Amino acid sequence: MNSVIDLLTRHRSIRKFKPDPIPGDQLQAIIASAQMASTSSSVQAYTIIAATDPALKKELARLAGNQAYVEQCGLFLVFCADLNRLRKATEQSGEVFHQNTESFLVASMDAALAAQNAAIAAESLGLGICYIGGIRNNPDGVAEALKLPELVYPAFGMCVGVPDQEPSLRPRLPQTAVLHENGYQSERSDEGVRRYDETTRKYYEERTGGKQSITWSRSMADKYRQPARAHLKPFLEKQGFRLE
Repeated sequence: MNSVIDLLTRHRSIRKFKPDPIPGDQLQAIIASAQMASTSSSVQAYTIIAATDPALKKELARLAGNQAYVEQCGLFLVFCADLNRLRKATEQSGEVFHQNTESFLVASMDAALAAQNAAIAAESLGLGICYIGGIRNNPDGVAEALKLPELVYPAFGMCVGVPDQEPSLRPRLPQTAVLHENGYQSERSDEGVRRYDETTRKYYEERTGGKQSITWSRSMADKYRQPARAHLKPFLEKQGFRLE
């Protein structure tokens, strides 16, 4: 349809990178693009930390679950939800800073919106990216490594670098499952999931040469049958976030 949509629909997560560093002008362009993402009331409640030091990247790779590509990529970005800057701005104006679940969500969404702009910018430069949710595996360790102050938490990381692989496109849910008109349509969603289960079963069989045959529903059941990262709530409270 156009070059932007073509770029978006060709997205793949890259987990193997060449050792090439990311030039400074490309980093600046990626961050400038991230900063132009939509943000609620212009609060811009996020901070992006670029990890370029090899020792720091190695430590972050360990903290993220020993994911080697965190260390190997040319650039590792950590997107942080940041209410610290807003608190300072409020208090400098002589007001009391109030925060709750809404402000926590705004900061998290601002970080995600900025990150997606950054991802698209990086891919437009011929680079590959991979989001790293594992940065939340050990948030205390990450906060210490990155010297995060109160009211800042590491939401996720992003590997950026020159791709050294050509993975196939992973199929997504059909639009019938995610696009509903004028209200939620459960039957439409359920039928889309049934179709997607068959698509993902075939995808994994082809990808693994018949060694793995699993549906999306089964993989989601395996993922959510137990609470995930229950340690985040006490960490967020320690960082000063009020989830109320």
